[in-house]
Amino acid sequence: MKKEVVVVGVVATLATVTATVVLVRRWRRSSESRWRRTQRILRTLASQCATPLSKLEQIAEELVVDMKSGLSYSDGRSKLPMIISYVDSLPTGYEGGIYYGLNLSGTEFRASRIQLGGKTARIVNQESITIPIPPHLSVQSLHQEVFDYIAMEVGKFFSTSNENFPALTQGQNKKLGFTYSFPVDEDTTSLESGIKWKKFSINDPEGKAMVDDMNKALETHGVNMQVSAMVDETVGNLVGDRCYNTEVVAAVTLAMGTNAAYIEQKSAVSKWNDPSTTSAEMVIDVEWGSFNSSNLSLTKEFDVCLDAKSSNPGEQIFEKLISGMYLGEIVRLVLLKMAKETALFGDTVPPKLSNPYVLRSPDMAAMHQDTSEGREVVGEKLKEIFEITVSTPMVREVVADVCDIVVERAARLAGAGIVSILKKLGRTDATQKSVVTVEGGLYQHYRLFRNYLHSCVWEMLGSSENVVIENSNGGSGIGAVFLAVSNSKPIQESTPPSS
Repeated sequence: MKKEVVVVGVVATLATVTATVVLVRRWRRSSESRWRRTQRILRTLASQCATPLSKLEQIAEELVVDMKSGLSYSDGRSKLPMIISYVDSLPTGYEGGIYYGLNLSGTEFRASRIQLGGKTARIVNQESITIPIPPHLSVQSLHQEVFDYIAMEVGKFFSTSNENFPALTQGQNKKLGFTYSFPVDEDTTSLESGIKWKKFSINDPEGKAMVDDMNKALETHGVNMQVSAMVDETVGNLVGDRCYNTEVVAAVTLAMGTNAAYIEQKSAVSKWNDPSTTSAEMVIDVEWGSFNSSNLSLTKEFDVCLDAKSSNPGEQIFEKLISGMYLGEIVRLVLLKMAKETALFGDTVPPKLSNPYVLRSPDMAAMHQDTSEGREVVGEKLKEIFEITVSTPMVREVVADVCDIVVERAARLAGAGIVSILKKLGRTDATQKSVVTVEGGLYQHYRLFRNYLHSCVWEMLGSSENVVIENSNGGSGIGAVFLAVSNSKPIQESTPPSS
């Protein structure tokens, strides 16, 4: 009897062990299958986002063709607006005196004043203030009330004095540089409005009306200033950087949005026929975010889907591939696919992974550039942003790989854009030095993005020592001040020495 009990017990134990082994094997096979599918998605993404040299050269050539077309026509035949900025007087670096600027963005404006000390001292003193625009004032429609509010606040700031700056007094009619930089925001309607804003020019009817309204508000509130020029902030950055370095030929913005501006010979701008100025140069606002091409390496599942669900489908394709507003969203869409199809984060898809635009580019940069053992920062960000509380080192590595693929493509496309401007100017193999300045968090704070961009430019140009890419000095609205510098004649002090 005892032997029979022992035998039954042994058989039961063996059956349990066998069942457990079978379950473990099935789980391992399922896990391995899911992991293979994850790797397959990753490889497909890398292949579709690839930007080999041959493709980048085609993109650069297409951009050059579109730039030339945009300089010839203003009727929409070109993919690039190539807006004439009417800035044809650039700083020399020898300017001196006190200058004033205003930068208007989607929800706030920045007023700045700078004291210049000529070639040796450059910026002697600098002061600025950022003021939010009250919610009840609609910046999108820009009623006179908005300009009145701005004029009052600007007047208060510029009328204060300290040891560095005297107060603006009656009888002083100062020039006020005016730049605008409306951020891309997919959570509101400001994206569409921002694009319309970026196409304003001081010589457009809308642009003239804006300048007139601003000057009227300044006069009404007793502020002895007059807007002398109004341009996109990237143009303002170029003007400011030119004050530091006369070898600067172009400026690029790589932030939430993206744009480029460069100095063109007026003889190449056939759509410009104003004989009133004698300068041989003109700053062109490229608006390269609107560029589109079959060579841009769009993925159907992610990029095309993002574009279709955006507030401006079919527009600003280049911007949607390289700007900070969209990079995190592309990564989120890839991770969501992996979560659904391969259970990357467990059997249940994390609910917050379905929230559009929840992954910001700074957080993406933190995960991508995480060098800690086991990618601990990636794990922290997954928990913080998506409430994914458990993730293995292998899963975190996949997340970092997705970020790398998306960012490498973005940076190399931006690099091809820079090369296209140099090609347009005939400076890719020239003996003279060409400096391109870059402003924005993607370039200045995202090290791997910056490295990929640099390597792309050197790959395309063959490590030319005459091409320099560096941080802009004109950011944060300071470019508006230098716009006033370039439009203030005569120069107050410190003219260039005679040769």
